Amino acid sequence: MSNTLREIEELPDHGITLSDGTRLSARIWRPVDATGNPVPVILEYLPYRKREGTTARDALTHPWFAQRGYACVRVDMRGNGDSEGLMADEYTPQELSDAVEVITQLAAAPWCSGTVGMMGISWGGFNGLQVAALAPAPLKAVITLCSTVDRFADDIHYKGGCLLNENLGWGATMWSYSSRAPDPALRDDWREAWLQRLEHEPFLPSTWLRHQRRDAYWRHGSVCEDYGAIKARVLAIGGWGDAYKNAVPQLVQALPGAKGIVGPWVHKYPHFAVPEPRIGFLQEALRWWDRWLKDIDTGVGDDPDYRAYLMDSVRPARWYTDRPGRWVAEADGATAHIPHRTLYLNQHGLSDGRGNISTPICSPQDTGAEAGEYCAIWLGPEMPGDQREDDAKSATFDSAPADQDTDIFGAPKVRLRLSSDQPQAQIAVRLCDVHPDGASTRITYGVLNLSHREDPADPAPMPVGAPMPVELWLDTIAYRLPKGHKLRLAVSTAYWPLLWPAPQAATITLQGGSLHLPVRRTARRDEVQFAPPESAPPQQTETLRAPGNSRTRTVDMTSGTVTLRIEDDFGKRRDLDHGLISGSAARETWSIHPDDPLSARGHCHWTQEMERDTIRLRTETSCDMWADATHFHLTARLEAYENDALIYERDVTDSVPRDHL
Repeated sequence: MSNTLREIEELPDHGITLSDGTRLSARIWRPVDATGNPVPVILEYLPYRKREGTTARDALTHPWFAQRGYACVRVDMRGNGDSEGLMADEYTPQELSDAVEVITQLAAAPWCSGTVGMMGISWGGFNGLQVAALAPAPLKAVITLCSTVDRFADDIHYKGGCLLNENLGWGATMWSYSSRAPDPALRDDWREAWLQRLEHEPFLPSTWLRHQRRDAYWRHGSVCEDYGAIKARVLAIGGWGDAYKNAVPQLVQALPGAKGIVGPWVHKYPHFAVPEPRIGFLQEALRWWDRWLKDIDTGVGDDPDYRAYLMDSVRPARWYTDRPGRWVAEADGATAHIPHRTLYLNQHGLSDGRGNISTPICSPQDTGAEAGEYCAIWLGPEMPGDQREDDAKSATFDSAPADQDTDIFGAPKVRLRLSSDQPQAQIAVRLCDVHPDGASTRITYGVLNLSHREDPADPAPMPVGAPMPVELWLDTIAYRLPKGHKLRLAVSTAYWPLLWPAPQAATITLQGGSLHLPVRRTARRDEVQFAPPESAPPQQTETLRAPGNSRTRTVDMTSGTVTLRIEDDFGKRRDLDHGLISGSAARETWSIHPDDPLSARGHCHWTQEMERDTIRLRTETSCDMWADATHFHLTARLEAYENDALIYERDVTDSVPRDHL
């Protein structure tokens, strides 16, 4: 394999015209001699705007691959960025059909060798798997990062059948993201296209709330429905600080030849992710692409199936710059073969012996204040904090101090026998590392809407007062509990502001239960190593407003209402390559009274700015959500400004019945 780097060129606005006449805009990095010496394509296909949305990570990533003999194609999806058309929802049949057309056209281009790979994180990680399930012939390999195999069970909408507040939070983000105009430098009809987008832009929380059970809407795009449809070779990557960690072992277990890597990271590519240590992700990806797109034997088939960063115990903190630990590897499979140790909930806490308990739980509605963000992404103080405050509002079961280091490696399972005094209730279960001084670090967690205890597609209310068995999986993890520390299992009936509360404050009575803990043989040293990170030169920008993040929790001493205020200012900058100025800021407010689940309220407000020469564009988007015992209520507003003059406004009002939620 030659180490000679190829000279590359960039095409900032390459048009791909679909069969219905819609022109998608692509940014391409490719070797200058690709027409005479064709190369494979690496496609990244997103709604997040290649012109100013993903430019920082694109600059680090795509030129690096292009110099090594690939055409990297970054496509704005229909209705986003500089592409034509309108977008209706996430992962629609139209989105996936468009992707297949894009792949087919790219594979037939004279500068393409005929093979294509898809790479992406989050949305791009999702649709990479979903397109692979459609099996377009040129698509030979996928690298999926921070993604899911089940859109209902493991995305930003619902978890364990509970409504995630991220459903509103991310819906507000897309309400803002999709409100932006094309770059006036690239489209003469930018203003007409902008107004058309504004008029047709969907308020997606309304759509998502109309599917409160795992129906056909969520089964679409959930590749776990038929893993066998995926023929492309899959490398799956995730991070322990991210919401999307479960898909990596699931894909490794389900897909022949798939490989998985999970590090300590939040929702970022591993060559620039935090917490550190970072890895040479681009080098790992190149080995994958060379093997499956160029048929070069790079040895990836001999790699361990699953490589994971086993994190050491740490003090609880809202943010970490690095996580101590070591890399471990499983040669065959991921975690399904790891033996489980069973501990029982009993009158002594958490131990080997069964026992009888009768433990009532009715947590205050603000329990969960130390949960952190559902999906840490903005690099503010987003991690789970010290769990002692939430532990005090929960039923807790502690083990004896560990007599040796214990490596928890996989997804713990919790089985409980419980009764409820309300037909609708939820539980949150946290596994914590209790330090000798009492500090409590969350290791992993799971949640369950008790109406979904048997079937998320066909929920049923709890029979009031009748003891029922329930089972839930906690998120997969790799964590070393050190000698002398205790394990704590904490169970609460609320987890705000991560989950929207049940309509009544239920009292749950635990009558027994068990924790099934995957325990791996203790690793004494690194079992696998990665090269240090490489990248292409960073994007060149001029900072016009510095970014900043804050999280503030307050208690109104008169009313008792507890409020979390989140501010994420992403700054304002000028791209020194093409001159576009862009900036954005987000604010969220989540409030609740500890005694009243119907007092819950969420509010989101985003600002987007764009400037090109004498044109100044701005959108202000906002939305609110609250609920009564029978319905969720939503309002949203969208305002668009050109040179500070309001040119468009629209209001949305909606009410959606609660469905076993």
